Amino acid sequence: MASIAVTARDLGPWSASIQWRYLGSGALIEDNSVRSKSSLTTNLRVSRKLTPKTELTLDVFNLFNRKVNDIEYFYESQLPGETAPVADKHVHPGEPRTLRLTLRVAF
Repeated sequence: MASIAVTARDLGPWSASIQWRYLGSGALIEDNSVRSKSSLTTNLRVSRKLTPKTELTLDVFNLFNRKVNDIEYFYESQLPGETAPVADKHVHPGEPRTLRLTLRVAF
């Protein structure tokens, strides 16, 4: 696992940061014959101070809309209609590109 970020602050009323997160492949069973896929995601944040007590921030998660898995497991499961359990990977996909706009007001 690795994470790196670059931040620029106090560019007048502006600030920005970009973060990369890398998760390497990992063993899903003890003998290491089944492994998870590695993943790389990028997040971006841009902020602007509107007044000394007010700031508007835009976060872009998964900036490049990469198709990654947040979680991977390997186990047997059996769907209705299947005659026997099947051992396979089960995944929780990562979120697609997502935007969050935040207005912060200090009192």
